[in-house]
Amino acid sequence: MSRVKNGIFKLFEPKKRNKEFSTKKLLGYSCEELYSVVADVKHYDKFLPFCKKSTVLAQPPGKIVANLEIGFPPVSDNYTSTVFLSEPHLVQAISCDGRLFDYLESCWCINRGLKSNPQSCIVDYSIKFSFKSVFYSRLAGLFFDSIVWQMQEAFLDEVGRRYGKPSIDTKELKLLNFDK
Repeated sequence: MSRVKNGIFKLFEPKKRNKEFSTKKLLGYSCEELYSVVADVKHYDKFLPFCKKSTVLAQPPGKIVANLEIGFPPVSDNYTSTVFLSEPHLVQAISCDGRLFDYLESCWCINRGLKSNPQSCIVDYSIKFSFKSVFYSRLAGLFFDSIVWQMQEAFLDEVGRRYGKPSIDTKELKLLNFDK
């Protein structure tokens, strides 16, 4: 009983509320194919697992302003996302008006892949966010890796659904860290 009690109280302990994740992958799809899925904010609710509703509010040149409703028990939120676009290389989304997040930022940098394979690209994906509540931050920490993985896979599955089998298997690329 005390182990459960201690675990519950740890959810309320102060801890860093910021979360970050980044990955770099070689994919068997062209820049244009991946970009078309990641930039398709209007249809996020059709293929992203935790997106309940996606509504485009405005679409001036080079960006999309959308209202997104997300939810995974016991967390749900409704927020505006400004998505900056540079076809076919960049999709960057910034949100800061939700009830759950101080900010939420994701970035897809898409570059040409193998010179010998035009149906390949290298994607640098990152997501950063900060919860307004320490409780939600701790709760998300329990599921963060799983949620990020599911979201990434949903985008890749959708590219496959739209464009067929990849030209090569996906490869995780290692990032090199240099000490200064």
